[in-house]
Amino acid sequence: MPPSLMYTSCLFLLIMEIFYYLNFVLGLINREVKSMSYAVEVANLVKYFGKFQALKGISFNVDEGEIYGLIGPNGAGKTTTFRIIVGLIAPTSGLVKVLGRDVETVDIDLRKKIAYLPEDAGTYRNITGYEFLKMVAEIYFPNDKSRFEEALELGIKLADLGDKIHDKMKTYSKGMKRRVQVARALMIKPKLAVLDEPTVGLDVIFAREVRETIKNFSREYGTTILMSSHNMLEVEGVCDRVALIDKGRIIAEGYVSDLLQEHGAKNLEELFVMLVRGEEE
Repeated sequence: MPPSLMYTSCLFLLIMEIFYYLNFVLGLINREVKSMSYAVEVANLVKYFGKFQALKGISFNVDEGEIYGLIGPNGAGKTTTFRIIVGLIAPTSGLVKVLGRDVETVDIDLRKKIAYLPEDAGTYRNITGYEFLKMVAEIYFPNDKSRFEEALELGIKLADLGDKIHDKMKTYSKGMKRRVQVARALMIKPKLAVLDEPTVGLDVIFAREVRETIKNFSREYGTTILMSSHNMLEVEGVCDRVALIDKGRIIAEGYVSDLLQEHGAKNLEELFVMLVRGEEE
């Protein structure tokens, strides 16, 4: 082989080795960056209440800025999962990280970046919607007048009750109360909003308005939304990705369109029934 050709061959091999090495390094970096960008990380989460196992080793990750749905029937483990994520109850075992921190080490400053809306959140009957939202703004921003006023203004806008915001909440319909509670959770512009059944018990119009509020808010402010629902049809147009949970186990997870195409289902409700029946057979 002529020296010039041998030199060219060696140079080509060297370039190829560098190319493969760079690809390897970039892959490691991408995986590390991806891990750092999770708003919520759940791995092998187990929870017992006495002898009853509510969660059976579930795992999922929520990307920053996405709307992620944990969906399944009542009693599937959605609320238990959410209560662990926001630090209200401790897991039996498993890993849970919120905004990059182990949930059991989250301090008060980080907790202020997390909003939680329980399924059964009530309202104060004898104060107005305005007074309630003002109280929330004062709790979060007691020494910052600018942020207090901004939060209160945003809360009023999100509640979208017009002049009725100044009526006492005991006069509100269930839909109006839920709008105030959703506004309460989002008005502080949290990094993560955990919404447990945000449209539970609402009629079609109010439920649609709440879903649109959640979608638009996440898009405008970049807030990560983790929401649950037992109504699988309603979340298809809201969530980027979903996890289907049943009896404390996640039975499917991914982008809605991918899941439907993979299993040949028309919607998430049909997919859930297919998967549950398949496991029973």
